[in-house]
Amino acid sequence: MYVRHLQLGSFRSWEAVDLAMTPGPTVFVGRNGQGKTNLVEAVGYLATLGSHRVSSDAPLVRHGAEQAVVRAALRKDDRELLVEVEINPGRANRVRVNRSPLPRPRELLGLVKTVLFAPEDLALVRGDPTERRRFLDDLLVSRTPRLAGVRSDYERVLKQRNALLKTAKMARGGALATLEVWDGHLADLGGQLLAARLQLAADLDPHVTAAYEGVAGEGADRARLGYTSTVPLAGDGTAFLPGIGVPTAADLTAALARRVEERRKDEVDRGVTLVGPHRDDLVLHLGPAPAKGYASHGESWSFALALKLACFALLRADGEEPVLVLDDVFAELDAGRRTALAEVAGTAEQCLITAAVAEDVPVALRGTRVQVAAGTATVLPDEDDGRHG
Repeated sequence: MYVRHLQLGSFRSWEAVDLAMTPGPTVFVGRNGQGKTNLVEAVGYLATLGSHRVSSDAPLVRHGAEQAVVRAALRKDDRELLVEVEINPGRANRVRVNRSPLPRPRELLGLVKTVLFAPEDLALVRGDPTERRRFLDDLLVSRTPRLAGVRSDYERVLKQRNALLKTAKMARGGALATLEVWDGHLADLGGQLLAARLQLAADLDPHVTAAYEGVAGEGADRARLGYTSTVPLAGDGTAFLPGIGVPTAADLTAALARRVEERRKDEVDRGVTLVGPHRDDLVLHLGPAPAKGYASHGESWSFALALKLACFALLRADGEEPVLVLDDVFAELDAGRRTALAEVAGTAEQCLITAAVAEDVPVALRGTRVQVAAGTATVLPDEDDGRHG
């Protein structure tokens, strides 16, 4: 899959963009603050209906405008697709595919697939569990779009249950009976989400190991994944064992229900849900120690890169060809990591790269170059080395 044409209206710093694009590598080059990242962020929004830089839609709309529009013509499996998203902060967004509206925006999820690597991804290794949960769940939805509904419903139930727990300590029997109804919903949806996360992490694990070895080189410690959960059946943080299956959704639902019952008093006392996938973590192992707190700066970069390259490899193994987006990362990497990343990026059907200096990008990836400056995005002629303007 690749983006053949990108149009933006009032998105971030861009009043308007109308840009023809090609397969292979495209480098958006320009000084910081000119809007390079905004262009690839728009492509990523079509895949996730969210941004890797902000948690809400409001900052995506140009100052003074009421809405932003992201429109892209895509080539996917020899088909042409026209995808359009209207971003309306404070109101429902609107999505169209081939000019036909979708009843719910989340029905777009899974149609456009991207894998993004950005400096913010260092938080996957060094940040708190929220970052790693979001990483897993975003990949889950990209791989299995129906899980967007499970994820959304779980978050809704969790919010309702927490609100009830805040009042349950002084409530009478009726309120606690209502809590039991929400317990059932939490266990059912949580069991489904846990089973999907565990299967995804187990599937991703060998790709992470291979990618890390490719990035860090032979002799480096082995990178592995594990999962730690408030539900003991779902994992204690140890690395996945090859050939060992994960528990079923039904078993995890039952285990989650039992654990909720065991922690009931603590939850009522504290007024918050203490059990469920919202409190779990993807554990990153590097050799005998967890990467968080033990990995060096270089090892942390290598692990973050390996996670994203593993996503790319996993989606390809599923028969997909995601757009690979590399946002301002080559300046952060040493020569060895640049080379390893370039080898993979060069095989992508489309790779979108941002860089302040064209020379930071390996020569093999300096395909189409787009100069970004003063509110314009201009395709450079082949003979232009990208150092002017």
